[in-house]
Amino acid sequence: MLDDEVLYNKEDAVATITVNRPEKYNALNMSVKKTLYEMLRRAEEDPSVRAVILTGTGEKAFISGADINDFVGRDSKTIKPVVESSRDISRFLDSMNKPAIAAVNGYALGGGCEIAMASDIRYASANARFGLPEINLGTIPGNGGTARLPRIVGLGIAKEMVLTGSLISAEESLRVGLVNKVFESVDALRKAAFELAMTLASKPGVAVGLANRSLDNSWQMSLEDHLKHELDAFCQTFDTHDVREGVAAFLEKRKPEFKHR
Repeated sequence: MLDDEVLYNKEDAVATITVNRPEKYNALNMSVKKTLYEMLRRAEEDPSVRAVILTGTGEKAFISGADINDFVGRDSKTIKPVVESSRDISRFLDSMNKPAIAAVNGYALGGGCEIAMASDIRYASANARFGLPEINLGTIPGNGGTARLPRIVGLGIAKEMVLTGSLISAEESLRVGLVNKVFESVDALRKAAFELAMTLASKPGVAVGLANRSLDNSWQMSLEDHLKHELDAFCQTFDTHDVREGVAAFLEKRKPEFKHR
């Protein structure tokens, strides 16, 4: 069934969204992208969810990129809605208040690499491979690849990856800062991603969202504007229950009980 091509599972305060097309290396066609976007929105709008994991079925691929069948017969006008459906996902990931973890199992290529880069934190299994190979199809990344990659790994490495279309290993991705951690197996990756998500979910939700957005603004604002935005966000937290609870718990030498409000 089409609904089975993206799976949604909620455990405690963590929503895990899984692209489930292993026979296609979890490639994204138009219908899968629509469902993936809807499930990300579902997680963001559910007040009981406080962290999100994005991954792929199996051990071979996280998301291997676009389904190339969607490129056949397109011109500059008709290809636009295809790539805009991918950009909707990345932009939504950028805008989410809840932290999103990409648990990269196997190939993260093209649009898959771009979606991973739009996530807040990237964990990878040892067999993960990252790349933006669009140049080998005669095109370029269209879902933020040339914008996000140099910000994460630096311009020189980004140019080498994009202009050659070559893939890099999990260990190389760790060395250049594309991923936060690498794990020996996919099982170990999934366990670590869930543990991280549970840790994030235990933190005060309003402050997590404000900190997440403030960190993202470091790419987009001047230093002076960013400092003003950060100060406003800091002050905003003092209208929340959780800052009062956090301060009281610290002074009383006990564990805080955050209400995420």
